[in-house]
Amino acid sequence: MTTPDAQRWLRRVDSNPEARLRCFCLPYAGGSARIFQSWSQHLPASVDLCALELPGHGARLTEPPLKNLDELLGAIAQVIQPLCDRPFVLFGHSMGALISFELARYCRRHSLPTPVHLYVSGHRAPHLPDPEPPVHTLPDDAFREKLMRLQGTAPAVLANDEFMALLLPVLRADFTLCETYTYATEPPLPCPITAFGGTRDPSTQRGRLRAWRSQTQAKFTQHVLPGNHFFIHAAEASLLHQLNLSLTVLSNILQIDK
Repeated sequence: MTTPDAQRWLRRVDSNPEARLRCFCLPYAGGSARIFQSWSQHLPASVDLCALELPGHGARLTEPPLKNLDELLGAIAQVIQPLCDRPFVLFGHSMGALISFELARYCRRHSLPTPVHLYVSGHRAPHLPDPEPPVHTLPDDAFREKLMRLQGTAPAVLANDEFMALLLPVLRADFTLCETYTYATEPPLPCPITAFGGTRDPSTQRGRLRAWRSQTQAKFTQHVLPGNHFFIHAAEASLLHQLNLSLTVLSNILQIDK
């Protein structure tokens, strides 16, 4: 059973108390748990999908967003621990991939249950430098132009001054979190890592996706799907197909081991 506070953080469309495996999903900058709303329909019935709603995002838009990664990791770890009574995996896209990776390491450092698999999407390997200049300090007009080039925010939304007045602080906080991130060397994770990238996504080109291999002691798999940085939407069916296959195998292994 989740606490009232956890209910603010977690969105579970079809809670499955009999699930053999839980999948915690983390969104990209400015994104919400709503991104993953339909995913449970396409994943194995043995998987309980739990989407994270971060402060300042989605249904929590009126709350101040967190810019400090350590503070965010501590809060997420506290929220998910009651649900780590069975094996779990982490999935994150872009900012969510970075948070998922560091959450796995945070859990290991604090002797908490750790994921049995890490799925990272739309983000270069964390030990590689960001090839793009920081944008979180740009003036509003330049910041909006950058968002338009990323093609992750609808033009109608970017043109709506009233809505952008609410959204810009959240996006700035998310970009601040990502762009002020400093990688610290630790041993590779013991769990397998599967990395997803887009054919036209600069953040995962030129070996930046393959470099995730060095972050695991176990098996590494990569999938390159058609689309730009937001292939998570454009190629959603392909991504969910690969995720379904992987989770089915993992769930079957857990059933055998049970």
